Amino acid sequence: MNALSSPEWTVTEGLTDYGTALADMEDRAAAIRTDGARERVWLLEHPPLYTAGTSADPAELLDRRFPVYDAGRGGRYTYHGPGQRVGYVQLDLARRGRDVRAFVAALEGWVIDALADLGVEARRADGRIGIWTDDAQGREAKIGAIGVRVRRWVTLHGFSLNVAPDLLHFGGIVPCGLAEFPVTSLAALGKDASFAAVDAALSAHFSGFLDKLPASD
Repeated sequence: MNALSSPEWTVTEGLTDYGTALADMEDRAAAIRTDGARERVWLLEHPPLYTAGTSADPAELLDRRFPVYDAGRGGRYTYHGPGQRVGYVQLDLARRGRDVRAFVAALEGWVIDALADLGVEARRADGRIGIWTDDAQGREAKIGAIGVRVRRWVTLHGFSLNVAPDLLHFGGIVPCGLAEFPVTSLAALGKDASFAAVDAALSAHFSGFLDKLPASD
């Protein structure tokens, strides 16, 4: 595979079991590293669940109302569920620049650019990974989460973007360990965006995301 060839773009309709997705990601990462398989962006949606990152504090799991999975990614607890677009981004950073911080920053920028197309002014926040905006009450709120793992320079996991999830489902955890900040969504902000519209915005800015990753020989 050429270092700059376009990754596979896959959209899975309906709800995808988290354990199945995790196993698929692991297999794809191994194939990218050892067999030169094509990189991939996988857009999907999960049933309600919580995931625990490598820094998860058990005290931040407030109500085990949904299944809890050990994700293996960085970060703390997060929620996935219907109405949330999850993007698993599997790139070979050995070919696209061995800089994990640059990769995370590029992921944030990609989602921020897509949200701008959907009428949401989003931003980064110093010291807090993720995607932030102002909610309907004018409070700083998280609309998207970033959580990644890098194994032998191949990336796993990626981002989640709140399109129209049930925000009450976040109440079973302290999202990303940040109790002082609420979560919001496109729907809560009055944006009636479909998954198709979200995916189109992400696609429109995908090349710009890749351009922020310096290619390596």
